[in-house]
Amino acid sequence: MGNSDLRDLATIREVTFDELEGSAIAVDAHNWLYRYLTTTVKWTASEAYTTDDGVEVANLIGIVKGLPAFFEHDIVPVMVFDGAVTDLKADEVAERRAQRERAEERHEAAKERGDAIEAARLEARTQRLTDTIQETTRELLRLLDVPIVEAPAEGEAQCAHMAATGAVDHAGSEDYDTLLFGAPTTIRQLTGSGNPELMDLEATLAELELDRRELVDVAILCGTDFNEGVRGIGPKTAVKAIREHGDLQSALEAHDATMPNAAAVQELFFDPPVRDVEFDAAIEPDVEAAREYVIEKWDVDRDEVARGFERIEESQVQTGLDRWT
Repeated sequence: MGNSDLRDLATIREVTFDELEGSAIAVDAHNWLYRYLTTTVKWTASEAYTTDDGVEVANLIGIVKGLPAFFEHDIVPVMVFDGAVTDLKADEVAERRAQRERAEERHEAAKERGDAIEAARLEARTQRLTDTIQETTRELLRLLDVPIVEAPAEGEAQCAHMAATGAVDHAGSEDYDTLLFGAPTTIRQLTGSGNPELMDLEATLAELELDRRELVDVAILCGTDFNEGVRGIGPKTAVKAIREHGDLQSALEAHDATMPNAAAVQELFFDPPVRDVEFDAAIEPDVEAAREYVIEKWDVDRDEVARGFERIEESQVQTGLDRWT
């Protein structure tokens, strides 16, 4: 789910990239990219990723820094991009837009009073995936031979579908929605400096003594990206309510609450717009073309991406050697 309530309920364990070696992960691309984008903006001088025309492409630095961890462990990142926004998510999207606008106002105020640290923090929160960022991200991924999937709607639903059908080994996202969409396993913290985490659906259901439909009902009671929850009901109370009353509607009645779109949210989690896909798992990145695209075409500071490209090149040499041993 979009909020963190399921963090208290999901069965999650730390893993290492070594344990994930040789796997394919359907990565929620917008989720992954946004985290690298905001981090780059927060900690890197804007001159490093701004063209002479004033176009900002901090995403290119983030991608070059983020992909080596996959390549170095022979992990295939299948980047899944969001499609059309689900009608049920319209309110959530509007709220995020409003939050960005408020951050933009505070960012300008911080600049005016000379508070550089606060201005950098707020500027990171104002980032959005512009058309240029969308286009340059896809082109750089193509040059690096990273598989791209365009989801019909929610990217996390497509990731979960690919994991559930065996097209990939895991979904990859920071959101908990993949659990509700039925991904058997989800890898989290793919953008962090520490070890990733593995979120296990079956272990979660066993621990909570619920089935997946009941877990979805628990999430709906708490609130998801697609509905507002019932005031005063947190994750533990929601689990207790579903165990006691058996289903969402009975739990709502017991709490004297109504939720007009409950059935639509349930249906979305169990029958979301997704599609079956095929991709080539043999990745052969054109590092020289990617380097030229980032540095020459988009004026990105060479020093900011030098080590990332070196790591990608080194990973390909090592992967080649491993195939012959």
